[in-house]
Amino acid sequence: NGTTLGKLAKSYIDKGELVPDEVTIQMLQDEVEKASDAPGFIFDGFPRTTAQAEALDQFLESRGLQIDGTIALDADDEILIKRLLERGKVSGRSDDQDEQKIRNRFEEYNQKTAPLKSFYQKQGKFHSINGVGEIQEITDRLARVIDGL
Repeated sequence: NGTTLGKLAKSYIDKGELVPDEVTIQMLQDEVEKASDAPGFIFDGFPRTTAQAEALDQFLESRGLQIDGTIALDADDEILIKRLLERGKVSGRSDDQDEQKIRNRFEEYNQKTAPLKSFYQKQGKFHSINGVGEIQEITDRLARVIDGL
């Protein structure tokens, strides 16, 4: 939306890097504050690091809220690369138009985001979903988990 934080985030995304925790957390807090009367939230792609998860837990707790569950869509890297390159053709996202940037994101994911699985498993809040198949099949898998939260 052209905000200062949004522009800062875009500068990292354009390089194929993850946006630093402090920027992402502030963006999320701003959005939650804007919708403080919402009955709940779905965070897509957040948190991405254990530090973000801990900051999110603290922020939500300060407002009497909590994470009910996390969902990870699982798919082979090569399938994901093809999907992202296709998305890049229509989205205009620079980080989805360059295979090397995509692979860099996967490396960052493996180093920084994969540990979240253990973080949320210990809390009984982690759900893995097969992310391969027809869109409706994947949607149905997601709905079953969400409905059970």
